[in-house]
Amino acid sequence: MSSTTTTTISGNLTRDPEIRYTRDGQATTSLGVAVNRRWQNRDSKEWEEATSFFDVVCWRELAENTALSLTKGMRVVVTGRLEQRSWETEEGDRRFKVEIVADEIGASLRFATADVHKVERQQPASDGDESGVDGMTLDEKISTGETVVAGA
Repeated sequence: MSSTTTTTISGNLTRDPEIRYTRDGQATTSLGVAVNRRWQNRDSKEWEEATSFFDVVCWRELAENTALSLTKGMRVVVTGRLEQRSWETEEGDRRFKVEIVADEIGASLRFATADVHKVERQQPASDGDESGVDGMTLDEKISTGETVVAGA
């Protein structure tokens, strides 16, 4: 029996989200999140801090909306599951990496405000046209820098 544990982090993006597409056209976006922790040392009464860095991956509409909406430095909240993947280097060494596969990503409103717009999705026309309601494809929106923020 397999179980999935959900984890939530909030922190700042360490780089702009990077979107890619699989061979079959699935969008995937990767991003880095730095989570800062601050506490007071009981003995010295001095404030101490530490930063943890997490790699996050998201898929499909979440990947597209994340790539269109977020930039380096923004504070975000990420909820997802921890997943380990492995690969072999050209030298034959085995490498392992633990990532958060996101179910939800949102801008944190702790230190900022947001203007959220629901993305209307439209089925592609039968002639293979993949443009949305506004007549622009996702690739066109990305190339023009149009901002779209995921809605509920």
